[in-house]
Amino acid sequence: MIYKNRINNSGVSFIKRISPLLVFLLFFFELSAQERPSITTKVDTTFIKIGEQVKWTVTVDVDSTDVVIFPEGQTFSPLETVEAFATDTTRKKDRLTLQKIYALTQFDSGAYKLPSQRIDINGNGFMTDSTLINVATIPVDTLNQKMYDIKPLINVDKSNFDLWKYVLIGLLILLIIGALLYWFVFRKKPLSEEEKVALLPPYDRALLELKRLENSKYLIQDEYKQYYSELTTIVRSYLEEDAHVSALESTTGQLIEKLELLKDAGELQLDDDTIKQFSQILQTADLVKFAKNKPSSSVAEQDRKLVEQIVVKTHDALPEPTEEELFQQAEYQEELERKAKKRKIKIAVLSTIALLLVGITIAGVKFGFGYLKDTVIGHPTKELLEGEWVRSSYGFPPIQLETPQVLVRQEIKLPPEAKAAIADIQAFQYSSPIGLFNAATTSITLAQQDAEPDFDKTIEQILSNFESQGAKNIITKQEEFSTISGVKGVKVFGSGEFLAPGSKELMAGEYTVLLFGGKGFQQYVILTWLKDDTYAQEIVDRILASVEVKTEA
Repeated sequence: MIYKNRINNSGVSFIKRISPLLVFLLFFFELSAQERPSITTKVDTTFIKIGEQVKWTVTVDVDSTDVVIFPEGQTFSPLETVEAFATDTTRKKDRLTLQKIYALTQFDSGAYKLPSQRIDINGNGFMTDSTLINVATIPVDTLNQKMYDIKPLINVDKSNFDLWKYVLIGLLILLIIGALLYWFVFRKKPLSEEEKVALLPPYDRALLELKRLENSKYLIQDEYKQYYSELTTIVRSYLEEDAHVSALESTTGQLIEKLELLKDAGELQLDDDTIKQFSQILQTADLVKFAKNKPSSSVAEQDRKLVEQIVVKTHDALPEPTEEELFQQAEYQEELERKAKKRKIKIAVLSTIALLLVGITIAGVKFGFGYLKDTVIGHPTKELLEGEWVRSSYGFPPIQLETPQVLVRQEIKLPPEAKAAIADIQAFQYSSPIGLFNAATTSITLAQQDAEPDFDKTIEQILSNFESQGAKNIITKQEEFSTISGVKGVKVFGSGEFLAPGSKELMAGEYTVLLFGGKGFQQYVILTWLKDDTYAQEIVDRILASVEVKTEA
């Protein structure tokens, strides 16, 4: 038993000594099993004609748990990406083979370097090999096909669609305002019954109102006070309007006295019985209204009939109006109509002005009065800022940026002394016809491929060009600049006084110059704009944020 225990103890101690070695060997084999990623690339051809396509294939062999990210977008410049095909995946046990094909092209002849591309695997970057692609022009049979000079650049007029759109919107708004004014101000609205009665002549209106009083329920409901009040009001109103007697504010005695005076003067041909009957009716009405007297319904009805006869006799007793009086009445009516029409127009104009002022005030408080003025009247850089922007590449080596208008190629004639140092220069520019806003790019290929660009000399030349164009008091600052992809360059910026387009007047402006370059090439972007122009500043900030360049020629 003792012997066996010794053997067991020695076995345990041996296992303890060998365990670390086993663990290390197992870990080593496990690491060996995880093979490193394998990346291979190929092109189907290295020689194409202008506009033809070359297919670049990248194959990645990785573990099934790895995450692979292929290049996206226009990362093959100076070649252009036509199409990125879907990734083809093949699985073999715990390994994956991923294959992705890109169709690339170029529309200018020459030798172009297909740049190395970054493949991300689990966050680690692996760079592919670069390849030289030759692009040849299509041969032309000059014997059968005539050769022509390149046509000069022409300016294309801007479409007036937006202008017509605003005009139509303005006309629609005016049409709506006109329709509202017509409906609520100028339209002849249907008259109510009260308005129709009020437009009748005094005599016809008095008879109509007496007829309505006859059909009323005052007497049935013992409302004698209301009955006699309306009865006397009807006859007094008629006498005041037709006979021109101040009857409404007169007492019974005063009114009868005025009628008698008119009768004695021959202006009102009424007999004594009619005046006496009228006096009795007025006295009865006074007793009903103030002494609460209550006559019989037959007496009240008889009084209404007598008032109707008095109205008729008074109307017949009035002398016929002369032609002069009728003419004066017609003129008076026309004058009333003119005044009413002027009053309506005045109300309409004041209402429209008030509506516009309220709308302008609300819009000004919300958006700012300066922005509102620029929106209504127009502002050149505001229209550029809010228009349709264009992102494009200019020159070679390419400069990519976003601008409110397409930059137009400029013809640059190099002086003889510059041709020895510069092999090629490509310039593009947009200049606003109003204000100082200007955007330009220039790509320069140096004659010596290993020559480094001289930024200080370039800056000096740009500032000299500003001064030759009339600029004064130029202030210059300089700092480092980085594009969105991390390409570093030099930023020169400042202010000065620049000549306005088509004028000799100096205007306060600002400028920014971005310079990039490498062996054998140089690129720069120039921006100028009016100082304190907030819209132009927004345009410049947006352009600067969009600049991208290639650091290889």
